[in-house]
Parts: sequence; structure tokens; C-alpha cells
Amino acid sequence: MDGHPFFFLELLVFPPQFPNKRIGVLTSSHPNHDVDLPVTGPPLVLVFISLPTLSSVFILHFRTRSSLMENIKHSHIQVKGLKLHVAEIGTGSKAVVFLHGFPEIWYTWRHQMIAVANSGYRAIAFDFRGYGLSEQPPQPEKETMFDLVDEILGLLDALNITKAFLVGKDFGAFPGYFTAAAHPERVAAIITLGIPFMIPGKSGSRSHDELPNGFYITRWKEPGRAEADFGRFDVKSVIRNIYTLFSSSEIPIAADDQEIMDLFDPSKPLPPWFSEEDLQTYASLYEKSGFRYPLQVPYRSTNADGGLSDPKVSVPALLIMGEKDYVIKFPGIEDYIRSGAVKQFVPDLEITYIPEGSHFVHEQFPEKINQLIIDFLDKQSV
Repeated sequence: MDGHPFFFLELLVFPPQFPNKRIGVLTSSHPNHDVDLPVTGPPLVLVFISLPTLSSVFILHFRTRSSLMENIKHSHIQVKGLKLHVAEIGTGSKAVVFLHGFPEIWYTWRHQMIAVANSGYRAIAFDFRGYGLSEQPPQPEKETMFDLVDEILGLLDALNITKAFLVGKDFGAFPGYFTAAAHPERVAAIITLGIPFMIPGKSGSRSHDELPNGFYITRWKEPGRAEADFGRFDVKSVIRNIYTLFSSSEIPIAADDQEIMDLFDPSKPLPPWFSEEDLQTYASLYEKSGFRYPLQVPYRSTNADGGLSDPKVSVPALLIMGEKDYVIKFPGIEDYIRSGAVKQFVPDLEITYIPEGSHFVHEQFPEKINQLIIDFLDKQSV
């Protein structure tokens, strides 16, 4: 039973429908009655109908979601002189490396990790340097997103992975894209959520210049400003405020007499797909790391170009965009994606839109995103 809590039911039953991916096994005294159950999804409510012709007794074993999370192994791995916190599940020969955004850490990929592991892949999510349980670099203010490219390559080397699939969201898409552009021999394919490929450096962020001065990235670029804004609240409140604000379809823009945290409406509840337990998990890890590095990377290093000339992502790519993601309202972004202009830089690109998807679409609609990811991965060869 592998030491995890199970529920047991002994029923004379006929199950009307079961998907064909595992969470447990419906077993009986007859081997032909074994049925697989799904590894992910909401808690199962099963309705059974007994049949007069069914004579064997079924025993249902299924694990709770929390026990599935317990199967994720955690370790610290030395990469480029820093100990990185790494979460891992699955033993498949093909590795999928997940790259988080802000205000996230490895935990943001919990649904996807379990799903891809169940589909035969080795799922790896880690906290970038300066985030969560990973160590801080000695001089955070000198770091850029290109340090994270070296970190991804160093992690692959440390784990003896020659080539991997990369999955990134929010700013995690950028080091993913840049790794694929500069080191295509190490990347089998790339999936990004909410962020299309953009040229690194000033030209890639010029749309920010068309937004008001109260635009959150502009505010957070200013040394000391976000620190003072966040410092008025405890860490848990900062994470709650950002998650709630950034789940909206509106770009977070403060008035001249406001800070970004002032945009939060205290009467607004957490999104229904984001629990108090989730919030506490994020908060506990940011209490450990603080916001010093996250404000530098990505926000205060967006103009770094990393020396990439004429960058192209030649590997297969999938972009998943929520149509209620505020990023799609950045000046020029929607046209850049829908017109196909992004394919100048990522020729082998598929684009999928999620009509009600927010900036956190992978947590909002985990089963839908899991299936999109798995279908795409299954089409690729390593």
C-alpha cells in the first residue's frame, strides 16, 4: 500500500464510467474486473449500480490528492554554486522541467507534475535561485534572467538529463525561451503559458512604455518602491493581494496617489481555485526568501539582452493563452499573437486559447491544461 492513506470500500457494484488514467485500482476476485482510475481531478464521488449477474466483490482503493502530493520528492541540488530546492515525481525516461513565475514557486505546478508523471514522464519543478527554498545569490542586484538560463542548464547537468521538455509561465517563460534559442540541443520542446516569445532587451519591453506610470512593472522597477509598498503588510497579505489582483482581466495600474497594493479590495475573496492552504504554502516560502531577488529578476532586469543576436526558437513550441489574462491587453501583444507575427521567432508554434483563462490558467483549469500539455508532449520525440 506504499504507506499512504487509502479509502476502502467493499461493494457489490457496477461502475458506470471510469477514465483510463490511474489514481488507484478497482480490483475483484476476478482479474478481468480490474479498472484504472484517474490520478488527478476533484475528489471522486462514485455512484454504483449492482447487477444481479455480478457475483464477485469489488474492493476500491483510491488515494486522496494530499497523499499524491506526498509522492513528490524534495531535495537540494548544488547548481552553479547555489543549492536549489528541487521537487520531483515520476521515473519516466523523458524529463519535463517546470519553470515558475511570480509570485509563485515550484508548488504552482503541483497539478501538472502529478499529471505528467502519471503519463509516464519525469516531472521536475524547482525554485529559481532567490525564490522559495533555494539559496540566494551573493549579489542579487547584479542578476538577470540570463543567469536563470545557466541555472536551467546546470540543473539538467546535475540531474544527468541530456535533453528536456521545458514548461514555463509568467516570467518563467523567458529563460525557457532563451534556453531553447541558445541551446536547442538541450530542449526537446517548450510550452509556455500566458507569455509569448519576446526579443530580450529594451526592444522586447517597449510596449510597457505605452502604459501609464502606475503600471505595476514600471512601479516595481523603481528601487525601493515595491519594498516600501509590500513592507506595509505581512508576506501572506502581499501574496493574497497579488494573486487576487493578477487573477483579474485588467492590467494592474495604480493612480498617481496609489501604490499597487492599494488596488486590492479587501472584500474580494480568493479565487475559487486557490485555497487558504495554497496561500499559506506560498506565503511560508516567501517568508523564507523575501522579495529581494524576485524584484530584481524579473522586474529590474527586463532590459538585459544576454548577447543573443537574431534569436530564434527552432524547437516545437506550444503557447497557451487565457483570453481573460491581463497580459493579452498589453499594447500590441494580442495582435502579435493572433496575427502570427510571433512565428517569425518561433516558427514551429501551436497556439491554444482558453476563453475564461486568467493569468493563473494552470491552477484555474488544471485538468484542461494538463491534457493540453500531455497531448503536446506525446506528439514529440526526444
